[in-house]
Amino acid sequence: MPEITVYTTMFCGYCARAKRLLSAKNVAFNEIDVSMDPVGRREMEQRSNGGGTVPQIFIDDSHIGGFDELAALERAGKLDALLASA
Repeated sequence: MPEITVYTTMFCGYCARAKRLLSAKNVAFNEIDVSMDPVGRREMEQRSNGGGTVPQIFIDDSHIGGFDELAALERAGKLDALLASA
């Protein structure tokens, strides 16, 4: 079962959209709020090869990107396959 991690901040509309889409898919995910967490932010930036914007979404160790990339996977019909065993 893949582990899904979503790095977020407070008051982030794209973060809310990403979480809403994943919740609609009935998959569990770990949310790491990096608003006041410099260690979590550094981890996010390292895992995403310098990505400093949120959300940053990972399925296992695969970096999906942000909400736009997640939504593009959904529109292309590819998201369900990635989440199939979640």
